[in-house]
Amino acid sequence: MMTAPGITLDTGALIALERNDKRMRTVTAQRDSIVTVPAVVLAEWWRGSAGQRVLLESPLVVEPTTARIARLAGEALAFVRGTAVDAIVMASAAQRGDIVYTSDPDDLLVLQNYFRSVTVLRATGAERHR
Repeated sequence: MMTAPGITLDTGALIALERNDKRMRTVTAQRDSIVTVPAVVLAEWWRGSAGQRVLLESPLVVEPTTARIARLAGEALAFVRGTAVDAIVMASAAQRGDIVYTSDPDDLLVLQNYFRSVTVLRATGAERHR
């Protein structure tokens, strides 16, 4: 039996989930997918609101930025333009073969040229990028 690929959220996808976006609620409710949020995404998103606290009580895995992930992200940035946070999101997803959900696929598609195994999907639409 094949398991579903994991899911990694960027900041925009986490905001969509916080705003109770129907697509993101459906995506993250898949019982056979682990939902990962890199710690740097949590830092961009977190403002300490009650709604955010409730969301963090859901089964999200907050992944620390390890030296391995940081090196992968840095290597990607040596080849393609992007931000450190976006590169960490892609490096995080690449090590597990996750699908990345984002509100702005254009930013991550540039990094996808380095992380070719990562699928990028729009958090609030149905467009698929590979």
